[in-house]
This record gives sequence, C-alpha cells and structure tokens, in this order.
Amino acid sequence: MKIVHVLTRLLRAGSEENTLSCCFAQVRNGHEVTLVHGREYDPILRASITGVLRVVTLDALVHPLSPPHDISAFGQLKGLMRERRPDIVHTHQSKAGIIGRLAAGQASIPGIIHGVHILPFVHVGNVRKMTFLAAERLAARPTQAFIHVSQAMRDICLAHQIGSPDQHHIVHSGFDLSRFSQARWPEEPHRLLETAAGAPKPPVVLMLAALEPRKRHIELIEAFTQVVDRIPNVRLLLAGEGPARPAVEQAIARSPVARSIRLIGYHSQPERLISLADVCVLTSMREGLPRVVMQYLAGGRPCVASRLPGIEEVVRHGVNGILTPADDVSAAAAAIADLLENETFRARLADGARRTDLSSWGLDAMCEHVEMVYRSVLASRLQ
Repeated sequence: MKIVHVLTRLLRAGSEENTLSCCFAQVRNGHEVTLVHGREYDPILRASITGVLRVVTLDALVHPLSPPHDISAFGQLKGLMRERRPDIVHTHQSKAGIIGRLAAGQASIPGIIHGVHILPFVHVGNVRKMTFLAAERLAARPTQAFIHVSQAMRDICLAHQIGSPDQHHIVHSGFDLSRFSQARWPEEPHRLLETAAGAPKPPVVLMLAALEPRKRHIELIEAFTQVVDRIPNVRLLLAGEGPARPAVEQAIARSPVARSIRLIGYHSQPERLISLADVCVLTSMREGLPRVVMQYLAGGRPCVASRLPGIEEVVRHGVNGILTPADDVSAAAAAIADLLENETFRARLADGARRTDLSSWGLDAMCEHVEMVYRSVLASRLQ
C-alpha cells in the first residue's frame, strides 16, 4: 500500500509517537509511507526519521485557525495527494484532520481515515465548539473510517452526529509495555533531583507531558505549594518540551517553592523517570485516552489524573489511581499530598497499577489493528 499520514505538528507528544510507531511498522511491512507535517516541528525528531520514511513539511499547515494559511495548506495537500496517489490517507490531530480529509476527498483518494487522539470541541467555549463541530461534520463526509484511542471518544463523536456507527473503530495507543514494566532508575538520580550524592531519595512527583496550555503545568506549579507545605522535601519533575516552555519557566521562577520543582525538558528514557517517581500525575483539561497514563500504570506507579472522558476505561479510582475533577488542579495537588503521606494506600494503588491489564496497549496489537482497518476500508470500496 501507498500510505500518507498527515499531522498538524511534529513534536514529542503522544499523538506524534503513536503516528510514528504506525509509520515504522508499516515501513517494516513493506508499505510506501509518507509523513506530512506542518510548520511546528522538532528538528531533531524530524532528522531522526527522514532516513526511515519520506517526510514533507508544509509551512502553510499551522495549528491556530488562519483562513489564508488553511486555504493554502488545503491546496498544497490536494496537489501532493494527486501527485502521490496513495491508497490510504490517514490524518491525525484536529487541524490536519479537517484540512487533510477535505483535500483527500477532493483528490479522490480511495481510503480516507482519521485518527481521533483528542476532540477539539470538548471543554471549550461555545463559539469554538460550534466552529469545530461544523468543521468536523464537514470533514466526516469523505471519511471512510475513524480510529479512536478510547470508547469514550467514539461515543462523543456519535452523540454529536459525526459519522455512522460502522465507521468508528477503537485502537488503543500502543507502546512497548516491557520497557516500562522492567525499567530501572536513571543514572545519577541525585543530579535530576538536585540532592547530595548518596543522600536518601526524596518523595518524587512526576508529570510527563508536552508543554502546552491544555496540560496545565502552570496551574499545577501554582497549586504545588500545598504539597510542599505538607511534604517539605518533595520534588516535582516536569518532563517534556513544547511551545509553552517560556510560560512554564516563568511560573517556576515566580513560585515560592521553585527549589522543589525541576523542569527537565525532553527525556529519552521516560520509563526510568516513572521508575524513580512515587506518584505520577496528569492535569490535562482535554485528552483522548492519554498513553502516558498507561505508561505510568505499566511502570507500576499510582497516578493522579483529571477525570476526563475515557480515562475511567483504565484508571479505577482508589484501585490503581486517583481521579480528580478536571476543572480543579488544586484537588489534584491535595490528592498528591495525601498519597505521599499515606504509604500503605500508595503501595496498594501501586500494586493495582501493576495488575492492570494493558495487553491491548501493546505496540504490535495497535499496528496490526490499524492495518486491518485500512484493508477493510479498501475492500469495501471494491464491493
């Protein structure tokens, strides 16, 4: 098959990791794969994949709403697809999903698929919600299949009249489970934690997340004072990169507990950070079913996470983690402090995390299921 994937941004975040895992598996299976991404990208990440698959950058494809850029990106994508004539166009992320599918429809591509990693019309204002709903319904017309990371994403789409039930498939966002379940501490952890060499490890709270506003790093930093008040030697590790880094750095600088917070950027071995942590956290206001939470559980660590659509498919409150109101980061901070003070409860949640069945999040399972969707779409076009 000739396959084109389209991403709005190529950064180090969950949807990109999911997409790249599929691309690499498809190349190994003998398919011809092209990855198209927009203006925002990590140059080191881009350079690392160019030897494996064809990569195309479209400067006109930008993350914010911008009619001049969006019209230009549509024309460029349509031209690229008419030139490449792929069997499958698989779009990811909201902007690329809308423009990419409309362009693929105009280019008469036989298989048009959208990966639903997050829904842009959830937890936003009414104007933004109606704008994105209209765009999603329009883009659904040429779409043959939707691939969701969770049942909740599927149900929300159907409740909003996006596609028909037979078009929607659920494929969990896969990763190497053993990498996380067998991980060890990072080398020289005292350097990460800024403690004396040989000193006992302090309590560690970890958030692995791209630095962007919807993850709410700034709100967590502001609420973390209540954790330090109760556990003075605690450390908060923030691992990730993204466009909100300057704002996050400023929030740390003005925090009265700045000495307890470490922004470490992108880390190539997140499994080791999870192994080092006592509690892992994700305070997002919008998500699909975030793979990082599965990675926390695979690493045997209890997590504190926002109660968002889909999360309860895996995180069971009081069994393998704690769910807090999505609009209350202060409640997440309180839950973190409670867990750090209650070693018995924390150990019970950690045991629950290790016992969680994550087999459907395996990398091979994800890639095989995606290819099955591709083949079923192409087969239906021949009937």
